[in-house]
Formats: sequence, structure tokens, C-alpha cells
Amino acid sequence: QVQLVESGGGLVQAGGSLRLSCAASGSIFRAMDMGWYRQAPGKQREFVARITSGGLTNYADSVKGRFTISRDNAKNTVYLEMNSLKPEDTAVYYCNSVLGHLSAWGQGTQVTVTS
Repeated sequence: QVQLVESGGGLVQAGGSLRLSCAASGSIFRAMDMGWYRQAPGKQREFVARITSGGLTNYADSVKGRFTISRDNAKNTVYLEMNSLKPEDTAVYYCNSVLGHLSAWGQGTQVTVTS
């Protein structure tokens, strides 16, 4: 029943930045753990970043120090600030929510980084 709507993807040159947004429906957003995953062509979906309902964060080693996940509970929105982008960051990025046994995924947003 949770719906996640993503925005902010696009085309950027290596070294540039993008900010992805994921807006969640419902009134229990603040209780959800939120995350970002990505899937590059020919590869499996991989974990990128997570932020818990309590605000604790963790990141994949490949993005640590470059990406920042944050949330604004008043806006029911989670963000992924991506800096120093590399061509290998090119992927479809998916927003994810977890609340107990319930999980939901966004539709995905394309991020393309050119060299």
C-alpha cells in the first residue's frame, strides 16, 4: 500500500552531482527504514545506502564518502545526494521502504554518468 515516487535522475558528466528524491505515501513514513539500490545493465541490483527510522545511515563501500542519504519526515521524503559521480555509477536507482514485513519499491529513475 506504500507508494514511492522518485525524481531527480538524469544525465551528468563525471565529477558532477545529482540529488535523487523519493516521496512516500502514507502516514507512517517516520517509522520506515528507507534505502536506495541500483541496478546497472547486466548486473544484479545492489545496495547503495540506507537510513533507518532513527536516522542511522550506512553505505556501500563503492559510494561511501561520495553519496549522502537523508530524510525529511515532515515531507515524507528520502534523498540521495550523489557527488563526484563516476561512469560506473550509471544505473537505474530504486527507492525502497521497509516497515516490519512490509516492503515497497519505487519505479526506478535512470542516472547516466558520462566520461
